[in-house]
Amino acid sequence: MTVGPIALDAMGGDFAPLEVVKGAVRASRDFGIDVVLVGDESVLKAQLAGLGEKESERIRIRHAPEVVLMTDAPSVVIRGKRRSSIRVASNLVKRGEASGVVSAGNTGATMVAARFEFGLAQGVERPAIAQVFPNRKHGTVVLDLGANVDCKVGYLVQFGVMGSIYASIVFQKRRPKVGLLSIGSEDTKGNEFSRNVLRAMRDEPAINFVGNVEGRDVFKGDVDVVVCDGFVGNIVLKITEGVATMVVGMVQDALSSEVLSKAGAALVRPSFRRFKKQMDYAEYGGAILLGVNGVCVICHGGSKARAIRNALKRAHEFAVSGIVQQITEKIEASRTAS
Repeated sequence: MTVGPIALDAMGGDFAPLEVVKGAVRASRDFGIDVVLVGDESVLKAQLAGLGEKESERIRIRHAPEVVLMTDAPSVVIRGKRRSSIRVASNLVKRGEASGVVSAGNTGATMVAARFEFGLAQGVERPAIAQVFPNRKHGTVVLDLGANVDCKVGYLVQFGVMGSIYASIVFQKRRPKVGLLSIGSEDTKGNEFSRNVLRAMRDEPAINFVGNVEGRDVFKGDVDVVVCDGFVGNIVLKITEGVATMVVGMVQDALSSEVLSKAGAALVRPSFRRFKKQMDYAEYGGAILLGVNGVCVICHGGSKARAIRNALKRAHEFAVSGIVQQITEKIEASRTAS
């Protein structure tokens, strides 16, 4: 499937615009992806020049004079900064001038811009943020990671459908296993809401539902998709990031301590580098906002060039896969069946 360029919010993120522009250049060079850099035109031209690059067919610039700050309210993209880089980038997707949008800027503003410009995919009640968590096998898709702190039963069922489609693309599995995050694997565990969701998900033919799963199951690799509301999901995400940082730091300290000889440390360092790479969010690029009528990848605010490069690759892959159309078809089939 032939797709257009990916619109990149070049002004969003802690290390924008330099690291964002670097990531765009690398994605274009390494993967042949066309990118539209959205932001202050004079600034972006200077950044490209500093990297020995210039505007071309592969990397174009679309001027956007305003920037949404991390401290801004998400609604500012509608009520205030209508010419902000994330709003303009999202509008390019709406107009068919780009096949997806990537941003490392204000997460709330990115979601609002995408939903305002794209709208929801047909039949979808609420969008959800999904991301691949590392495990000992291939990875686990977890959603929602913060788009919806209060949910209805039907929302989580749809999250299961959308997460299943996402997992089938990234893991190349025909029928990914879907679990519901709870405090125990037994059907009787959880509160009244989670038990109602459990029953509804068992009745959903569009997913390969395996029942309740616990927090530790996210990292075992026995289930492909874990569904939860955005309040719980965001806590899971932040705890995971914190633990990963701590573990990597502890291993680094151990390798540099006097306990290990230099020869012993040299032997284990290649394995540690592989482990560190597996735990690094930059490898996965970013999270995808599922359920909107377009491809939207949300990066960590601290993303540098490698993360941006990989996020652009993911956005391009999702556009090629027709993920929005797949979600629309599955949701419509589910609604018809019920």
